[in-house]
Amino acid sequence: MSENRVRRVAEQIKKEVSQVISKELKDPRVAGMTSVTGVELSRDLRYASVYVSIYGTDQEKEETLQTLIGASGFIRSIIGKRVRLRYTPEISFFLDTSIEYGAYIESVIRSLKKEENSENDRSSKDN
Repeated sequence: MSENRVRRVAEQIKKEVSQVISKELKDPRVAGMTSVTGVELSRDLRYASVYVSIYGTDQEKEETLQTLIGASGFIRSIIGKRVRLRYTPEISFFLDTSIEYGAYIESVIRSLKKEENSENDRSSKDN
C-alpha cells in the first residue's frame, strides 16, 4: 500500500478522533485538555495507534487514558461511519509525554542560562 495513502488516512483518523473526544464523548472522566498528537497506522490499515497528550495530574491522566481505552469501541464505530475504508482499524490509545518532556528540557535550558548570566555578572564585577 502506498505510504502517501497510509499517511492521509492516518491524518483523517487523527482529525476524526480529535473531534469525537472533544465534542461527542460525554464521559466526565475525560479531562478537558486532551488532544490527539499523532496516529500511526499499520500498512494494511487494520491497526491504529493513537497518541494523546493529557493535561492534568498523574491520576487524571491515567483515568482519562483508561476511559479512552474503554471507549475505543465507540470511537471506532464512529470512525467507521465517517471514514470509508474496507476495514475500520482497531484503535489503541497511548499517552504521549513528548510535550511535557519538551517543557522540562526548556526549563532546564532556562535555568542554565540564568546560572551562566549570574556567573558572568559576578566575574565582570570582580574585574
